[in-house]
Amino acid sequence: MDKVYPSVDEAVADIPDGASIAIAGFFTAGTPVPLIRALVRQGAKDLTVICMQMGPGNEDINHLVANKQVKKAICNYPFYRSASRGASSPTEMAVRAGELEMEVFPMGTFIEKLRAAGAGIAAFYTPTGVGTVVETGKEKRKFGDREYLLEEALKPDYAFVYAYKSDRMGNLVCHKTARNYTPEMAAAGKITIAAVESIVEPGQLDGDAVHVPGVYVQRVVKVDRPAYFPSID
Repeated sequence: MDKVYPSVDEAVADIPDGASIAIAGFFTAGTPVPLIRALVRQGAKDLTVICMQMGPGNEDINHLVANKQVKKAICNYPFYRSASRGASSPTEMAVRAGELEMEVFPMGTFIEKLRAAGAGIAAFYTPTGVGTVVETGKEKRKFGDREYLLEEALKPDYAFVYAYKSDRMGNLVCHKTARNYTPEMAAAGKITIAAVESIVEPGQLDGDAVHVPGVYVQRVVKVDRPAYFPSID
């Protein structure tokens, strides 16, 4: 099955208002920047964005917020470390103004919520957050001598991921740390869209080198390798 789309704009064209979208990447490593920019152009509103960082290290997600497209964010790293920089951040300004709902999870809980969704698991128990504001409104249960919180799986409507190489069937090969959240988000997303640097024919990838099986990927689009300086400041 050939899953290649002609352009990033066509790959995101049918994303509706109100959709939830997981966006892979750890700051600038493995972030599907061309897909984010295409979504800004496409203009879908009331989105829920699920990502590691909302702005710091990825100004393109800030463009979604500035364009009034994001209703809710679920992330690990929401704000800049600098108060002065944060004062001019579209994300921080939107949160302070009550225009953007924000949920922040530790990385372990965040990735397990996605991994569970990809594995068909509805929820899981974790000790992380017990005794803090995080436990508000969540079921708490004791196993052995320790308390745990029930966390529900996180299954987005779409997942945007980035890969170094793909075949036309959507099998993905990532480059080193650019893999980060990609396998879990790809498995969790109902429709996964992969921006890739190069596309080869089926059978040309080493099966042992594949990081994301094509069964988890519905759309593939070739993009140019981005050129930017990694920073979270």
